[in-house]
Amino acid sequence: MSDTLKATRIYHAICPFLRACFYFSNQTILNASKGATKIHIIDFGIQLGFMWPSFFERLSSLGSAASKIRIIGIGFPERGFRPGKLVEATGRRLSEYAQRFNIDFKYQGIASKWESITIEDLKIDKDEVLVVNCLHGLKNVLDESIGRDNPRDKVLRLIKEIKPCVFIHGILNGSYGTPFFTARFKEVLRTFFSFFDIYEATAPRESEMRIHVERNIIIPSAINAIACEGSERVERPETCRQWQARTIRAGFTQLPVDSMIMKNIKNYVRELYHKEFFVDEDREWLQMGWKGTTLFALSTWKPTDYESVDGKTK
Repeated sequence: MSDTLKATRIYHAICPFLRACFYFSNQTILNASKGATKIHIIDFGIQLGFMWPSFFERLSSLGSAASKIRIIGIGFPERGFRPGKLVEATGRRLSEYAQRFNIDFKYQGIASKWESITIEDLKIDKDEVLVVNCLHGLKNVLDESIGRDNPRDKVLRLIKEIKPCVFIHGILNGSYGTPFFTARFKEVLRTFFSFFDIYEATAPRESEMRIHVERNIIIPSAINAIACEGSERVERPETCRQWQARTIRAGFTQLPVDSMIMKNIKNYVRELYHKEFFVDEDREWLQMGWKGTTLFALSTWKPTDYESVDGKTK
C-alpha cells in the first residue's frame, strides 16, 4: 500500500494524465449536480479511490457539504477468501475522508465480474443525481474474442439501463486488444515505448519510485498484453474510435468536451509539466499524450433516451 502511494505521488509529479483524469471527472460531476442534494456515483474500477478525497474537498469549499453522497465502488474480485478486500478497505478510507470534510457519505463496495452485475445490485434511487464514472477499467473487461455474449457490451448496456445523467469514460488509447499476436506485439512496443520515454525524460534512472513503477506497473501490463491469451489476458485496450463506435451502438450519445475543463487542463499541463506532453480535442474526446502519440482520452456520454427529472428527453 505504501509503495502504491509513493508511486502515485511520483506519477502525479512527472506525468499529468492521472491528475487530468481526476479533475475531468470531478468537475464534470460538479457541473452535472449543481443544486442537487443527493448525488449517487457508480465508480467502475474504483481501485484505491484516489480521486474522491479531492472531490469531497471541492464540495466542501463550494459550500455543498450538506449534500448526501453515495458511492458504489466496483472492482474486480481478488483471489483468495476475501474477493472484496480492496473495495471494502477503500470504502473505509473514503468514509474517514468524508467525515473530515463534513460530508454525509454512504458507500457500497462490489467485487464481481462487471458483466454479472445487475441493476438491482446498484439500488437506484430516482431522487438522486446519478453519475457513472469509469476511468480506464473497461480495458480489463473481456471482449468479443472470448465468445458470443460480449462482456464489454453487457457492461455498457447495464450503464444505459440505469440511465445516468452523465457517463464519464476514460480510456488508455491503445489498439493492442487484438487477438492477432504480431499486430498486438507491434502495438505494445509502440505504446510502451512512449511510457518509458516519459520516465527517461522526467525522472532520474536511479529513482527508486521510477524503478518501482516500471517494474510493478508498466512491465507487468506489457507482459500480460503480449504473453497471455484467452481470459488470462486482461490488458485489452481499444482506441478512441473503437470505443466511440461501441458506445454509440450501445445506445449512447456523446457530449461535447466542456470548454472550461479543457482550458484548465491545458493550462496546468503547460505550466507544470514537460513541454512534450500535449492536450487536445478530437471528435469530442479530450486527448492527452506524449510527443504526438495519444495515450489517454476522456469523454462524456448520456443514454440516447435519457429523460431529465422533469420527464423531458434531452
